[in-house]
Amino acid sequence: MGQRRKAREMAVQCLYSLEFSEVDKEYREYGLLNEYPEILLSLAKQEHIQPNSPVCAFAEELVKNSIINIEQIEAVLDKLTDNWDLEDIALLDRSILCISIYELLYTDTPAPVVINEAIEIAKKFSSESSGKFINGILDALNKEIIQNQKGNLPI
Repeated sequence: MGQRRKAREMAVQCLYSLEFSEVDKEYREYGLLNEYPEILLSLAKQEHIQPNSPVCAFAEELVKNSIINIEQIEAVLDKLTDNWDLEDIALLDRSILCISIYELLYTDTPAPVVINEAIEIAKKFSSESSGKFINGILDALNKEIIQNQKGNLPI
């Protein structure tokens, strides 16, 4: 398994763990930003990964920036899931989607890489049907991004 895949898996696990944090809704971003480092460090120890490694650095980048952009990410996710409330999406699937939407919107990682990684992580930690669901959501977002770049559709 590649280092970036491992980092994405750790980022998903960290975001998933944060779903169970008791943070004040009014200060959600602040609370999550304060709690994630300890969770990420714990995950690194469990995986025997050095905290100063490139894997941890990339995982931290994904988690921190997903949290910082969580409102925008959830707004995009809400828009892409017309028939679903965010609360109805499995927490693990939502964590995978948040990390992947962050990567699609805010990084230069090629969309096929982001989508494939998300599907593989879903297959490993969730289910085959989760992989299909996540693929559909991320593919729809990628199409909107492409249209937006052509000046045809706002995201």
